[in-house]
Amino acid sequence: MQRILQPGEIEALDSIHFPRVRLPQPSLLFQERAARLMQLADGNPIADYLRFAARIVQAQQHRARELSTPEALPQTQIDQANANGMPLLSTHGPLPQHWQHSLRAMIDELRSDNANTPAGLTPVLERLYSQDDEALNRLGRQILAGNIGRDELAMAPLVMAALQVEYAHIAAHLLEKTVPYAEPATVCPVCGSTPVASVLRIGGQAAGHRYLHCSLCCTEWHMVRVKCSHCESTKGINYQGMQTLEGKTDAAGREVQDQVVLAETCDQCHTYRKIANQEKDPYAEPLADDLASLMLDLLMGESDFARASDNPLLAIEKPLAV
Repeated sequence: MQRILQPGEIEALDSIHFPRVRLPQPSLLFQERAARLMQLADGNPIADYLRFAARIVQAQQHRARELSTPEALPQTQIDQANANGMPLLSTHGPLPQHWQHSLRAMIDELRSDNANTPAGLTPVLERLYSQDDEALNRLGRQILAGNIGRDELAMAPLVMAALQVEYAHIAAHLLEKTVPYAEPATVCPVCGSTPVASVLRIGGQAAGHRYLHCSLCCTEWHMVRVKCSHCESTKGINYQGMQTLEGKTDAAGREVQDQVVLAETCDQCHTYRKIANQEKDPYAEPLADDLASLMLDLLMGESDFARASDNPLLAIEKPLAV
């Protein structure tokens, strides 16, 4: 009788093993992200916002260095998640303890350089800073649930940035072998959040493989190419870039698809999510390149495809969930 191999055993048979999960290194990750945002700001239509976003990410980097080692997750929690194909953490439960301190520390850093802070954001920073911990908890849960109204639009990226620091810090102290194979495979196996984008990696064992990048804890998990990162369909997957959407073609009439960032569209669920290709630019960073390619989103807005998930550093008003 033939035995069915489990996922871990299948990988063990592969002589060219590559990481199934790439856990974040917060200080390095935020440093590289801030640098990429500054690089992408040059000549970009939203240059001022990208530079301010870079300052937020720099504040994330500084705060990440100050955090102490988190408590290890209970073994029972790890075992339960692995046995049931569930993420290790849940954003529906209590938020990380003292995450509000991270938010206030980041606001302090932003306020220390008022000359480079947009004038309209000064009252937003003051309003956030003055709220007590419980009020911030309510706001954090509301934003994580995607219930972002007009009053929360300006605050949401800052709240998400603080939560991102905390969740990335927890994820950084996990062991790869403890991270479950979560179902569905389109959510982060660490925190259950949706990916902001995917990235085609270069370098080391991850080279040539596509990873989804979590919008919250910054964990990356492998998903094969030409597979929808929203519904997992392998049918009707296509790629759209600025040049293709604007009708620009090469001399042979073929679509030009050499851009660093493309929108991966799915004819089954009619959504798209961007993919950043490090083979085209080794400095490509999923969240930064997604944010900087807002013009691609505007062009996609004229198509039949809806964006699968949002960028945590850019809040857009939507109808509140009931």
